[in-house]
Amino acid sequence: MMAPHSTLALRRFLCSGNGAASALDAAAVRKKNLVFLGSPQVSASVLHKLLAASEDPDSIFQVMLQAIVTQPPAARDRGRKLMPSAVAQLALERGFPRELIFTPERAAEVAFLSNLSALNPELCITAAYGNILPQKFLDIPSCVNIHPSLLPQYRGAAPVQRALQDGVTETGVSLAYTVRALDAGPVIAYEKVKVDECIKATELLAILFNSAGAELLLHELPSILNGSAKLKARPQDDSKATFAPKLTSEESWLSFDEEAKRIHNKVRAFAGWPGTRARVEVVNNVGYHNELEIKIITSGVCSNACNKASDGNEILFSGSALLIPCAGESWLEVLELQLPGKKVMTARDFWNGLRGQKLRKINWKGVTQ
Repeated sequence: MMAPHSTLALRRFLCSGNGAASALDAAAVRKKNLVFLGSPQVSASVLHKLLAASEDPDSIFQVMLQAIVTQPPAARDRGRKLMPSAVAQLALERGFPRELIFTPERAAEVAFLSNLSALNPELCITAAYGNILPQKFLDIPSCVNIHPSLLPQYRGAAPVQRALQDGVTETGVSLAYTVRALDAGPVIAYEKVKVDECIKATELLAILFNSAGAELLLHELPSILNGSAKLKARPQDDSKATFAPKLTSEESWLSFDEEAKRIHNKVRAFAGWPGTRARVEVVNNVGYHNELEIKIITSGVCSNACNKASDGNEILFSGSALLIPCAGESWLEVLELQLPGKKVMTARDFWNGLRGQKLRKINWKGVTQ
């Protein structure tokens, strides 16, 4: 990080006023100091739209992006090379000064808070930043957050994933003031989004941030900057709050003693990371059993009455899908899967590779059901 006086010298003005604004008193059109906090690709999409809108000569708001706060570089891909976050990468590509891209391990670091305070920002915008903001941070500026749920539902680290896991048919995105309590601040505005029964978490996250969330932010930014948003913001009803805890790799195992719909919802909820894993058993024509781990990438639920000839454990193939018998006489369709160390393949290619061998289901503990 750089010294406060150097930081202030590198401020970048990212937009100019429209014709009407330029006729106003200079003090009235002074650009507002803004800091953006985000990390993954969905955050970068919000930053991209914010930059594009602020550079538009017809923009109805005037902001000066002082700094970007994001997660530190992390080891990615097989080479384990340290790579910047998607937000940092976008900022660098746009020519943003490296000295103004802050990457604290924790947002409570004294040096980071000192540098941020020296900038004297008037507004911070967070979008999937991935770090808990301490009270000392919240004391510096006003802060608003794009949260991908209809608050107070699904507060926490994995709102989209937990909503899909629950099989919701509607969700949304909320723009709320940030307070010390987790995702509990007053809601400025929200946008509802219908949920398709086959959409995956990665796809829904992109919609909620890039489309709905970014547009909601741009629409509400003038009222946030002039202070009127505080008057209309709606306090949350804490008694209706639900929570969305962070996903864990241990949760990725599937158990086929659940109904197919519930398993399908988990597959799409856990898409991306950590994914969903299952164990199956390959049986050759002389009765030799070989256990195999698969990662289920794309699934569905058999919509027809799948009265297939199975002993309750045998996995079948029909059309373009593996058919796995589940609880309640339901059948899970597996359309795409992945073997350890291999590329994603279609169910048909996997089935053809069995060369006539049988396939049987195994529960997540490795015991044949």
